[in-house]
Amino acid sequence: MDEITFTHDLLDWYDANGRDLPWRQNPEPYAVWVSEIMAQQTQMDRVVGYYSRWMERFPDISTLARAREEDVLKMWEGLGYYSRARNMLKAAETVIQEYGGVFPAEFKTIQSLPGVGEYTAGAISSIAYGLPEPAVDANVLRVFSRVLDMEEPVRGKSGKGRVEKVVCSLIPPDRAGDFNQAIMELGALICSKRPKCDRCPVQGHCKAYMANTVHQRPVLPAPQKTIRINMVTGVLVHDGKILIQKRKPDDVWPGLWEFPGGSIEAGETPQQAVAREYMEEVELSIMPEKKITTVTYTYTKYRVTMHCYLCRLDQAYREPVFNEAVEGGFVLPEVLEEYAFPAGHRRLVEYMKSAEYFDTLS
Repeated sequence: MDEITFTHDLLDWYDANGRDLPWRQNPEPYAVWVSEIMAQQTQMDRVVGYYSRWMERFPDISTLARAREEDVLKMWEGLGYYSRARNMLKAAETVIQEYGGVFPAEFKTIQSLPGVGEYTAGAISSIAYGLPEPAVDANVLRVFSRVLDMEEPVRGKSGKGRVEKVVCSLIPPDRAGDFNQAIMELGALICSKRPKCDRCPVQGHCKAYMANTVHQRPVLPAPQKTIRINMVTGVLVHDGKILIQKRKPDDVWPGLWEFPGGSIEAGETPQQAVAREYMEEVELSIMPEKKITTVTYTYTKYRVTMHCYLCRLDQAYREPVFNEAVEGGFVLPEVLEEYAFPAGHRRLVEYMKSAEYFDTLS
């Protein structure tokens, strides 16, 4: 591979074909950081919408640092991996407290911020500050697994190290940020899982293309086994209001709101499970009246099927006792939009809205 020609061909293509993304218009550190955290494991067309709403609500790092965690989680709702949003809040507070509100420029200092890894630090360093640091994400690994025709797993320590070394040798000092974005863009638009080799600007440098092994690269580890979980949740209605609770800090999805529920145990029907969960979690005896819907969703290695029921009290009213939550209470259906829910529960809320369930909850 001719390094100078490779870089020239890539940047020429990027100059003509790079997407007009909002953070590229003014690549200051805060904007780059927000976009890079959001873009992790998220389709770019979704990122643009989330980014625009986030920047309207938290236009700078000082505004973010002053925000309530609940407001930050609400703005993040739907992106998943909520620990990233919490870490952004912690990192913003760190920048204010330790760096006088100025986003650090030094690679190691950026990497020391909560939730910032090697890739994100490299992206901020190069795009916002023009430093010749590599930013190696999944797109970059895929591109170079093909350019180099790598037979070793590209996500292993050795494979990733090899790619980083090559990227470092290719980065032009005067266009470090553009180079890193160009490689990521190439992986997203051309050298994707279904490569468009006939449109690739660096086809002539690609060893896998020459060896006809493009579709065998990258070499990936065996996929993780999917674990299937059957769950229930109950939407308890009383006096036109709905019971919700906030998850504990050490729980899955800490700080998010939910309807009580849990896993279906062996030998239980879904209706029995939701009644048991209500008694265990909030000490209320309830009656599942009818099934609302079934929601399926995936997180990490889990595939969840959640059976959702409309419930009524099976006893005289008394205050719930929140054994599995930090707080909770009955709220009007129209204010559910103000609370951040995990994906499955948010889908349930949206379904009830679309099916006009809330109009019948008096």
